[in-house]
Amino acid sequence: MAIATVNPTTGQTQRSFEPHTDAEVERRIANARAGFAELAGTTFPQRAAWLWAAADVLDAEAADIARTMTTEMGKTLAAAKAEAAKCAAAMRFYAEHAEEFLQDVPADAEAMGATDAYVRYQPLGVVLAVMPWNFPLWQVVRFAAPALMAGNVGLLKHASNVPQTALYLGDLFARAGFPAGAFQTLLVGSDRVARIVADDRVQAATLTGSEAAGRSLAAEAGRQLKKVVLELGGSDPFIVMPSADLARAAEVAATARCQNNGQSCIAAKRFIVHTEVFDEFADHFVKAMSQLTVGDPLRDSTDVGPLATEQGRQDVVALVDDAVAQGAHLLTGGHAPDRPGWWYPPTVITGVTDAMRLFHEEVFGPVAALYRVDSADDAVTLANATSFGLGASAWTSEPAERERLVRDLDAGMVFVNGMVASHPHLPFGGVKNSGHGRELSAVGIKEFCNAKSVWLA
Repeated sequence: MAIATVNPTTGQTQRSFEPHTDAEVERRIANARAGFAELAGTTFPQRAAWLWAAADVLDAEAADIARTMTTEMGKTLAAAKAEAAKCAAAMRFYAEHAEEFLQDVPADAEAMGATDAYVRYQPLGVVLAVMPWNFPLWQVVRFAAPALMAGNVGLLKHASNVPQTALYLGDLFARAGFPAGAFQTLLVGSDRVARIVADDRVQAATLTGSEAAGRSLAAEAGRQLKKVVLELGGSDPFIVMPSADLARAAEVAATARCQNNGQSCIAAKRFIVHTEVFDEFADHFVKAMSQLTVGDPLRDSTDVGPLATEQGRQDVVALVDDAVAQGAHLLTGGHAPDRPGWWYPPTVITGVTDAMRLFHEEVFGPVAALYRVDSADDAVTLANATSFGLGASAWTSEPAERERLVRDLDAGMVFVNGMVASHPHLPFGGVKNSGHGRELSAVGIKEFCNAKSVWLA
């Protein structure tokens, strides 16, 4: 795949970039190793001051980088501005809390015959971050902010269709004052990732992306015995029980399915509704989906922009067409318009069976599969009938039902009466084929730290 900005509203290439040469990649890895030696010797207050400065720079430049994101991958300008603000807030969160999260943890020294004993968290070193295009700023910052505060340094291999955002990130932390080499962008294709992971100076890797990409990175890291954190696909259920506020649930459901033009790993994708309220919810939901405005993502009135890539739209079309050919029914949408750019309308489809690809595969676009179930047991069974386990949303006002769903849903995150979202305060990640390890919160900052046991006599 070429490293280029291709505007998804028109399909036109706006700017292309030459990949970094092997010599340039070598130089940047060497800079990263030197940068780690410097950064690891700094204090938490110093790193916090630099991260605060990065947040201030990002706030000042939010309008410009938001427009860049919209141009590169098609999210609405409003969503891009919100993403930039979220990134700045996450930087400040870790600037405030990293020292607390990574303070020495006392152990029972007397029980071990020691005068003192504790666990100390220390950085691992150079971490390779392989990041996707769908949240081109946030996906990177939620790794970079905790990693830099822990004293690690980062090498960013971003998606090839967001090179301008990638280069911006590579420059942002340097302008904020971090040592040279603390965070750098590598303009390389996916075919060069394995060699970078294998480099002895790279100590760990993190990837957000497809299941296939995660398996590939994990295999190479396994050969090198290096730590990885993987956040992969999702086919998140959105369960609606009879006691739910149906109008509110349907309103949130439309947002949960079409956020980021439907291209989010934690977007609700399978809407599992109790038969007692199925028809009423479906009416609300189809109306909400059909009323969303599809159009120029730079306009304030637009709810849904184009899909990010031509291949991405082809994948969505193939999944929907396969389901319809086998008997599924479209309640709204389902037909790609014949116009320049990679558009696809908000779509609701029902009658999906396990013979259809849509039942098993993640659809990365604004397509909602609507299912009817007869009980909470059936809802849980269907929700868990997937190889993924990232997030889940459950709507009920019954306390016992709520506890049952929280307990039994196979997911890294369960949100009750709300939309699944990422927050710096909570661990983010999944189970099963959605990956392993966690980002964000106190848990995430420790993923790339050595938990060193210290015993003193």
